[in-house]
Amino acid sequence: MKTIDLIQGTPEWHVHRATHFNASDAPAMMGCGLKSRTELLAELHTAIKPEVSQYVQERVFDPGHRFEALARPLAEKIIGQELYAVTGVNGQYSASFDGLTMFEDVGFEHKRLNDDLRAVFNDMETLPPKYRDTQSGALLGLMYQVQMEHQAMVSGCNCILFMASEWDDKNQLIEERHCWYYPNPELRAKIVAGWAQLAEDLKAYSPAPVAEPAPTGKAPETLPALRIEVTGAVTASNLAAFKQTALTAIRAVNRELKTDQDFADADASVKWCTDVESRLAAAKEHALSQTASIDALFKAIDDISAEARKVRLDLEKLVKARKDQIRTDIVNEAIAKHRDHICTLNDRMGAALMPQVPGDYAGVIKGKRSITSIRDAVDTELARVKIAANEIADRITLNLRAIQAAEHAHLFPDLAGLTLKNPDDLAAVIAQRVGKYKQDQEDARRREQQLEDERKEREEKARQAAAQASAVVIEPESTMAQELATPVQRGTGGTLRGYLGVVDSAVHIVDQGKRIALDNGERIKLGDVNARIAPLSITADGLAQLGFVHVATDKSAKLYRECDIPAICDALIKVIANAKYPAAVAA
Repeated sequence: MKTIDLIQGTPEWHVHRATHFNASDAPAMMGCGLKSRTELLAELHTAIKPEVSQYVQERVFDPGHRFEALARPLAEKIIGQELYAVTGVNGQYSASFDGLTMFEDVGFEHKRLNDDLRAVFNDMETLPPKYRDTQSGALLGLMYQVQMEHQAMVSGCNCILFMASEWDDKNQLIEERHCWYYPNPELRAKIVAGWAQLAEDLKAYSPAPVAEPAPTGKAPETLPALRIEVTGAVTASNLAAFKQTALTAIRAVNRELKTDQDFADADASVKWCTDVESRLAAAKEHALSQTASIDALFKAIDDISAEARKVRLDLEKLVKARKDQIRTDIVNEAIAKHRDHICTLNDRMGAALMPQVPGDYAGVIKGKRSITSIRDAVDTELARVKIAANEIADRITLNLRAIQAAEHAHLFPDLAGLTLKNPDDLAAVIAQRVGKYKQDQEDARRREQQLEDERKEREEKARQAAAQASAVVIEPESTMAQELATPVQRGTGGTLRGYLGVVDSAVHIVDQGKRIALDNGERIKLGDVNARIAPLSITADGLAQLGFVHVATDKSAKLYRECDIPAICDALIKVIANAKYPAAVAA
């Protein structure tokens, strides 16, 4: 914080306030101060503050400053440090402190004690003792919290002593109450957003006509006193002149209601018509007390009374209808600006991601009677809605950037919902989805590599089998049948012929016969192999011992090359032959 050495009330001090967002104006900006937000906009636009009357200066401001000075030593005793009244600046924000410690870590804010504050302090006494010190400040009115939060934002202090006191004319303490206020990050964010929205509103601000004093309704001209004297007939009356004046005044009543002055005039006219009706009724009663029946007299009275009643009823309906219409127009105008602001935010983000941001325009105008108060209430609510919408849009923009930085847009089909999350929660979602995606990609890569390795292994085995098969020839069936039919004999040199010779011919290179077919890609299960050699059977380990290893699996089943079936059968035949003639093989 930078300290500003200015004397309160000087031209330099006013210039400083006009060019900064001040803590004392923060409640008005937030719509919770004694001054309206509309009034604050006008002041910031023109840099003109309303003049303070001598009465207010002497009865309100001067005692307030005196009480503050008298209370400062009490605050120093509570805090345990000296306090200095200073004005500080932090960027575009400014604050005047009733007191601040040398290290700017503790602040002091003083208000004049009143019944409302006294009631709040009484409520603080109901808090559990262990929470009273830290939570009492949260019970203060929002306008006090907003001002102190702005002060804490400017100074960076850790806490502020809030004190309210009352002193007599002899500077003797009557009553003093105090509590501690601790910074509230959530409220501070709203204040920052509120000032940002006020700055935008100032750019588009168009001063409204200077507000005039509350209009005093003007009734039609005062009618002359109606005088009637009768005996058996009317002896004296100014009824004719009265009727002409009355009807002229009644028919001249304005029914085009636009301004507050028009409404005030209409209300006065309604009261005037009611008075005319009452006076006519009284005159009629007076005449009746003097005569039984005078048609002309009563007809004139009835005509005037009927006209006055008609205008009164019309005006009452017109006033109500017109006020309702103006209220509706003001609300509709705010709703249109509300929608335009949401559209602007969507355009800024490049997508319609904004959720519904409700505004209670109908609620804020309840109990408001004048057009000025209705418009101010609606404008303040519109500002609140814009601030809330801006906060949501900023969060969406931040989340969009996080999602875009993570890439893999297909992982976020629920983009609209994700962008509304708390950034920390979204970060966890992004990490989980991207992590799972990368793990799935790695698993898929490993599966592909495994399949590729298996394919290469099968191709290598096929190549080796093909190389072996190229040297093996199977004799024609007729030759094999002949040899199978020939008994085994031992020839010269110990050579076996007959059944065993068939086996020998199946595993030695010969120059004639048909070669074993190369791998055609067809696969056969172990069960199917056993079906082919039934009633014999063989296991996977047995085939492996014969040199035939499975080339693939289908779930739990092992798969073999179908082209190896002839070679498998030949190998089995040899095994069987060896089992039948072990001595011959050994020899």
